[in-house]
Amino acid sequence: MFHLRCHFVLSPIRRLSKVLFVAGASALALAACAHKAPVNKKLAFEERPVELLYNTGAENLDGRHWTDAVQYFHEVERQHPYSEWSRRAILMTAYAHYEANDYDSAREDADRFIGLYPGSPSTVYAYYIKSICFFEQIIDVGRDQAATEDALAALREVVRRYPSTEYATDAKLKIDMVNDQLAGKEMAIGRWYQQENQPLASIGRFKTVIDRYQTTSHAPEALYRLVAAYLTLGLTDEAQRNAAVLGFNYPGDVWYSDAYALMKGKGLQPAVVPVHRVRGGIHIPFIHNPRTTLKPPTT
Repeated sequence: MFHLRCHFVLSPIRRLSKVLFVAGASALALAACAHKAPVNKKLAFEERPVELLYNTGAENLDGRHWTDAVQYFHEVERQHPYSEWSRRAILMTAYAHYEANDYDSAREDADRFIGLYPGSPSTVYAYYIKSICFFEQIIDVGRDQAATEDALAALREVVRRYPSTEYATDAKLKIDMVNDQLAGKEMAIGRWYQQENQPLASIGRFKTVIDRYQTTSHAPEALYRLVAAYLTLGLTDEAQRNAAVLGFNYPGDVWYSDAYALMKGKGLQPAVVPVHRVRGGIHIPFIHNPRTTLKPPTT
């Protein structure tokens, strides 16, 4: 660095020029440093034992260094493409991408594994991680549920292909959650139609819940709202039929108590008397819990 000693007073213009010159030089120096800094540090190619590459990738995975883990597993595939280690590395790469919330890449890895090793005992995990990627993208019922439908189809595929595995057991639990989510979407739309005094449109939504999601926690409310909608339209026979189903299956649910009161208010006498007033269908907000996701097989 040069140190300039000036024994005279600079004019305002010269002082400004000096400031601009120094600022400009500093900016150029910073830009040059930024230009030299690597944006994405890639693993340098070096011939290494496959066990070392794979174990280093696994250590990075345990340390939650997802990008580094992916690079080492890719290196396993590149240097040892036809080895058993390469087969394992693909699934580990899929899991690392999943943990990094890179769901598209994780599904691509899974599809690649399925295409290369369709008969492998580990292929179940490829199907499983695909379904979990869709599951993790499920959003609240107030928005589009495309990922929910995809998750349901993918989870069912796991159960269909590998019914006796731990992955199918986990998939079944998540299928129940997905169905409850889809039922919640139908209920939200149905309630809106009911509030807008469109009973026919609301009936279609509530019947969908009963026909497709009758085992979910939304079923009692759906039956109650069918009773209310049919009474609004003057269709007492349909109202009585749905009230009877509600009373038979959920005699102690508060939704049946409400339906019973509606029917009595219209001069109708349901066959089943409410037992006691409790809320049977408690809706817990849909929460993703990555800790329940099963890890890839080690062999």
